[in-house]
Amino acid sequence: MASIARSLRALRPATFAKTVPMTGVIGISEYAAEALGDVVYVELPEAGDWVAAGDAIGAVESVKSASDINTPVKCKVVATNGSLEEKPSIINQVPEDDSAGGGWLAKVEVDETSIEEFNQLLTADEYIQFTKEVQEEE
Repeated sequence: MASIARSLRALRPATFAKTVPMTGVIGISEYAAEALGDVVYVELPEAGDWVAAGDAIGAVESVKSASDINTPVKCKVVATNGSLEEKPSIINQVPEDDSAGGGWLAKVEVDETSIEEFNQLLTADEYIQFTKEVQEEE
């Protein structure tokens, strides 16, 4: 597994969040992308929607399974990654990349509650340890 950016936080087993003051990016982790296999379809949220922590913000379908993507923090969707609709395999190539060509799902606004929720998520080091433990159990 590639190194995880230290600014990311994660919700077991598969969702990551990255915040910049009052904004953030939601997507799936590299670990989850590998577990899913080849992604063939992505359902994106609607811009303007407020989504509670733990609720589905979208979904992915792969050759192996279909999964909801649950947001790890309360957020308002401000933009979605439309390139995933045309080329969902971007998620497999660069799932944690939040640049224009990356596999992120949504750019979001957050509030103080969201920041508190973010601070309760696993740190990058904790998430790496979690994925190692899961892989050892498999």
